[in-house]
Amino acid sequence: MRTYANLYIGGEWTAPTGTTPLEIRSPHDGSLVGTAAQASRADVDRAVAVAREAFDHGPWPTLSPKERQDHVARFNELHAARATEIAELVTAENGTPAWFTSSLQGGVAEQTNAYLRAAADFGWEERIPGSNGTTTVLRREPVGVVAAVIPWNAPHQSALVKVIPALLAGCTVILKPSPETALDGLLLGEVFEAAGFPKGVVSILPADRETSEYLISHQDVDKVAFTGSTAAGRRIASVAGDQLKRCSLELGGKSASIVLDDADLSAVIAAVPFMAFVNNGESCAAHTRLLIPRSRYDEFVPAIIGAAEAVTVGDPSAPSTFVGPLVTAVQQRRVLDYIQTGIDEGGRLVVGGLGMPDGLTTGNYVRPTVFVDVDNSMRIAQEEIFGPVLVVIPYADEDDAVRIANDSPYGLSGGVWTTDPERGLAIARRIRTGTFTVNGAQGGFDMPFGGYKASGIGREFGAVGLGQYVEHKTIVV
Repeated sequence: MRTYANLYIGGEWTAPTGTTPLEIRSPHDGSLVGTAAQASRADVDRAVAVAREAFDHGPWPTLSPKERQDHVARFNELHAARATEIAELVTAENGTPAWFTSSLQGGVAEQTNAYLRAAADFGWEERIPGSNGTTTVLRREPVGVVAAVIPWNAPHQSALVKVIPALLAGCTVILKPSPETALDGLLLGEVFEAAGFPKGVVSILPADRETSEYLISHQDVDKVAFTGSTAAGRRIASVAGDQLKRCSLELGGKSASIVLDDADLSAVIAAVPFMAFVNNGESCAAHTRLLIPRSRYDEFVPAIIGAAEAVTVGDPSAPSTFVGPLVTAVQQRRVLDYIQTGIDEGGRLVVGGLGMPDGLTTGNYVRPTVFVDVDNSMRIAQEEIFGPVLVVIPYADEDDAVRIANDSPYGLSGGVWTTDPERGLAIARRIRTGTFTVNGAQGGFDMPFGGYKASGIGREFGAVGLGQYVEHKTIVV
C-alpha cells in the first residue's frame, strides 16, 4: 500500500491544512490501494502564492529556453526510468488493463521528447525588418501561472501533456490530479523533486470538485489547461471568460469510423476492440460509432459480434485482460443506465448488456456491449457514454456516411476504412473533427491533437501545443 501524507507545494512536501485524506480503492475488488493527502482552499492559496512568487520574481521564467529544456530532459529521464512502477500503480488505481498502461507510459516519454524538439526550434524571439526602416522584435513569453486540471483515465499522459509545455514556456504550474488517481499524481512530485526544479515552479494538489473550482477561479491563476468532460469544460470556459483568463480544453468525443464499401473486412474487425473498448471504453478519442454501408451490413455485423465476444474481461493486472473494471461504481452505474437507454430506444443489443461479465461477481465491471441497427438520433449515438459500448449504424452512400459522422455535437476524432487511401483522404477532408485516421494509421506526438465543436478549445502536442502557453509581444524599434 502506498501512502502520501503530504502535498507537493512549490517543490516541498507540505502537510495539508485539511485532515481528511483520500482513500483510493481498487475498482477490481475494493481493496485499499493507498491513501493520499487532499488539498483544501487554503492549500490552493499556498500553492498559487508560491507559483506567483516564482513566476514574478524567481529564476524560472528568465532562464534561457535551453536551460529550461535541460531541466525537462532530466525530468523525462527520471520519469521514464519509473515507467513500470507508474503503470502498475495506475492500473491498481483506475482499473486500466496492464497492457494499456504499460503502452501508454512508454509513449509518454516520446510525448515529452516531441515537446523538447518543438522547444529547441521554437521562435522565442525573432527580429523582423520592417519596410519603413524599423525593426520588429517578436517575443513569445510565458503566459504565467498555469492550473492544469486532469482526469483519471490516462493520468500521467494527461498531466504531462500540459505541465511539460507550460514549463518549457517558462510558466509555473499547479497540477490538480483527480482524487481517483491521487497516488500516481503525487508520485510525480517525487520525480520533479529529483529533477531539481526551482522553488515554487511545480505544485501537485489532489482535490475534490469544489476545491478544483476554487483553483481555476483564483485571480492569480493566468491560464487553465483542462482535460475532462464537456460539461466541466463549459463551466471552466465560463469562469475563464468572466475573468478574461486564458484556457485550453480537451473535452469529450463521440467519434465515428466510416467503413467504405471497398474496405478490408479483416482489417476493420481486427481494429474493432481497439477502436471501441480500449482503456475500458474510458477514452475521449474512442471510435464508438461504427458506420457500415447497407450493401455490406449483413457481412460485417456477424464479424463485429464475434470480435466483441472474443474480448477478455477481468482483473486489470492480468496480462491477458483486454477490458478491466470502470474507475468507480458511479461510472459503472452511468454506463449501465446508458445501456438500458439503448434498449429502450430500440437499438438491437447483440453483445453484452446489463449484468456482470461471466465469472465476475464483484468490481465495477460492465460487459463489452454492441448495439446494431442504431439510428444516429438515439442518445446512445449522440452522447458520450465513456464505457465499453459500441453502436453500429447503417448508411446508404458516402454522402449519407459523411452526414451521419458530422451529425454530432462533438468533433474530436474519427476514421475511415478503405482500400483506396486517396478516397479515404477525400472523406477525411469532409469530416468536422480535429484528428482523423485512414485505415487506423497512428500519428505521432509532433502533430496537434484537439477537437472541433464541443470537443474543446485549443490543441496539444508538439509546437502547436507549446504555443498554448505563450503570449505574443510585439516590440517595434
